Amino acid sequence: MRSFEKLARALAGAALCLSAGAPAFAAPATLNDYPTEARADYVFVCMKTNGESHEALQRCSCSIDVIASLLPYEKYEAAQTVASMNLALGAIGNMFRNTPMAQDTAKELRRAQAEAEVRCF
Repeated sequence: MRSFEKLARALAGAALCLSAGAPAFAAPATLNDYPTEARADYVFVCMKTNGESHEALQRCSCSIDVIASLLPYEKYEAAQTVASMNLALGAIGNMFRNTPMAQDTAKELRRAQAEAEVRCF
């Protein structure tokens, strides 16, 4: 089969998908379950830490994509809460820090961040 015939068949298939109402390029739900605001917040903070350059933008965007591929948003959100509670002083902060759930959640986020560091930086 000639290459233009293959291309014509591929375009016809794509047109069929679009006419049927199905998205031609659907991203897996698990990779796109982070709200845009959460991704943007992560990238902004990352860029403040790593320099406000185009290279930092690319690396920080890569980093949140890796984290999102490894950690569902609900776990990421819980880990962010744990991280902010770890900054709390006094008895409440100590009580929160010493729970196994908080420690496990923080470890999961640190592992995902370490993987993102290896892949993107």
